[in-house]
Order: sequence, then structure tokens, then C-alpha cells
Amino acid sequence: MPRITKVYTRTGDDGTTGLGGGQRVPKDSARIEAYGTVDELNSVIGVALAAGLDIRLVPTLQRVQNELFHLGSDLCFLEADKARFQIPQIEQRHIDALEHEMDLLTEHLEPLQNFILPGGTPGASQLHVARTVCRRAERRAMELGRAEGIGAFVVKYLNRLSDTLFVMSRFANHASGGADILWNSKA
Repeated sequence: MPRITKVYTRTGDDGTTGLGGGQRVPKDSARIEAYGTVDELNSVIGVALAAGLDIRLVPTLQRVQNELFHLGSDLCFLEADKARFQIPQIEQRHIDALEHEMDLLTEHLEPLQNFILPGGTPGASQLHVARTVCRRAERRAMELGRAEGIGAFVVKYLNRLSDTLFVMSRFANHASGGADILWNSKA
């Protein structure tokens, strides 16, 4: 567990930042973009929790926030450094847990008959924002993965998490007594 005694270091004043293994890279590198977007996603989920969600969603979202720290560390370290530092990483069990959560929540929802628009309660709306940030994180991770190695489950986890956030947004509206906002293709 890192011990942070000082928030500022001045080492990034030249436009670089340190990876977990000590390497210096530009702050706009693909790796920093990927784990920076995961950090943004984590913050957006925090806002969704603060907006007030059905209590059944809270434990899963809190677990996901911790998993996103795993994902951030997974992306912050080069593949060659991961064994030496024994960092937490995303594993198949994390993906399985998301799928299980979606299955449980979907039991309470009507099947989709149309595309839906983001909206509804403040919490559900914020979960839709989280879903779109998650999709961006997935794109950033894929971009990084084409250039250099990333964890085997990173992209799959982000893909499944965006689906989970979609189902959670529907559940949040349902639990509050609201309905999905359907897309009107003739509008």
C-alpha cells in the first residue's frame, strides 16, 4: 500500500509522469490516457452514488470503484513489471461478478422493446454518463493494447462494466417507479 506524504512532487512539471515501475512517459501518452479515463470513470460513479441510488446498487458500485483501482494499477504498470511488483489486476472473477449482477437486476426489468434515451432520475442519469465514460475507457485501452501489452482482462472488463452500468441505470429508474425513456425514431 503506497504511503503518500506529499501530494505535489514537481516531477511532472516537465509534462511527464511516472508509471508504477518508475518509467517516465509523457502525460498524454496512450497509457496515461487509458488509466486516466478509468480514473474519470471512477469519479463519475462516485457522483452517481452521491446522487442517490437504490440501496441494492450501492454495494456493487462500491466494489466496482475498488476494482477500477485494480484496473488503474493494471494499466499503470508495464506487463514486464507486473510480476515483480505483484500488483492487483483485473481477473475473470471480476467479469463473472458483473455478469451475475446484471442477471439479478434484469430479473426486475421488462425486456427492451426499443432503444432508450439517457435520463430519468439523477442517479440513473449519472449512471448513463458513467456508461459512456466507460466506453471511452474501453476505446483508450484498446488503443493502448494495439501499441503495447495490457492485462488480458482489461478490455473485457470494461466492456462488461459498461453493460452493467446500462442495466443499473434502467434498474435505478425502475426502482424509483419510473420507466425507461424510449427513443422516438419519428421525432
